[in-house]
Amino acid sequence: MEKIKMTTPLVEMDGDEMTRVLWKIIKEELILPFVDLKTEYYDLGLPNRDATQDQVTMDAALANKKYGVAVKCATITPNAQRVEEYHLHQMWKSPNGTIRAVLDGTVFRAPIMIDSIKPVVKNWTKPITIARHAYGDVYKCTEFRIPGPGRAELIYTGDDGSRQAATVYNFECAGVLQGQYNKDTSIYSFARSCFNYALESKQDLWFGAKDTISKKYDHTFKDIFQEVYDAEYREKFEAAGITYFYSLIDDIVARVIRSEGGFVWACKNYDGDVMSDMVSTAFGSLAMMTSVLVSPDGNYEYEAAHGTVTRHYYKYLKGEATSTNPMATIFAWSGALKKRGELDSLPALVRFGEALEAASLQTLNDGIMTKDLCGLAEGITPTQVNSEEFIQAIRTRLEAKLA
Repeated sequence: MEKIKMTTPLVEMDGDEMTRVLWKIIKEELILPFVDLKTEYYDLGLPNRDATQDQVTMDAALANKKYGVAVKCATITPNAQRVEEYHLHQMWKSPNGTIRAVLDGTVFRAPIMIDSIKPVVKNWTKPITIARHAYGDVYKCTEFRIPGPGRAELIYTGDDGSRQAATVYNFECAGVLQGQYNKDTSIYSFARSCFNYALESKQDLWFGAKDTISKKYDHTFKDIFQEVYDAEYREKFEAAGITYFYSLIDDIVARVIRSEGGFVWACKNYDGDVMSDMVSTAFGSLAMMTSVLVSPDGNYEYEAAHGTVTRHYYKYLKGEATSTNPMATIFAWSGALKKRGELDSLPALVRFGEALEAASLQTLNDGIMTKDLCGLAEGITPTQVNSEEFIQAIRTRLEAKLA
């Protein structure tokens, strides 16, 4: 068959360890035989980030802004042990954090559902998409360990000389202190990204915070979301037949558990961090979770929601076959190709992305699975295969769909 032509390149961000190994196999087996692939390549593997003083991450993020669509492999955010293992010059920042900051994006994560793996919450029949505001809050906080009695104060000094001050607590003993922040501009971007994604996917949008307790911080999130909805999205939502719903975060959690799924759940940074893992585990596996970073001005970065699968990589280095689940990485590629096709008016590329996803799901529904899923499958006797065998099984079904 003639390969599908592309007009605009994808930004390709390579990564680390086992996911880097799978990245290469996925390209060679599932994409390059069928697509005349155009990418602008950036090596975000830890050795190259160290060699370039992490400039390669910034270059990749700026390329994402230029071309609009990127696909990213999982990468290592180094701790002290990784600095020693990879002989790094310093403990480099999270590449995902850098890219999010450049794109001013919101992370949307949704489970990949198959017939034989039932969610732990039995009434969840549709995917739940977590929208995480990946900026500020506790992730950018300033912390003190308070050594003993004393007064802790919160002080703001404006550029115009104005000043606000308040006593946080009069410590009578040792303790801890934390100051966190967010910005109106980032919250507006978060809100617009969520409303846009809900419209595009034709799903209701739910948002929860603790505005009754946090009457300035969380209440600002609530107010900005309502302002943006009323001014820019209410009519569009009503025309699309979808709704925006706000409630306290604890009420939202209860409603989520009782729901059937099928909506976008907007979460502040920490809530999204925790709830995305909860939702992915309840649906089956973090390896069965899609992730896309969406900016309010229409840039997209697709990636797997999981890490670099270090334990399997060490086995791979010893020459042992691994049964690593590549589904989230495959769906990162298919999502990016579909979006590129949509933006460039290339229906054949969109159809290819859809066929790749359908072939992957068919493989799982036929009972051919990696080890992580075999123990979760119900109603079938699964066949456990290693990573390469699994990808080859997908290719067989993909070729049939494209024939």
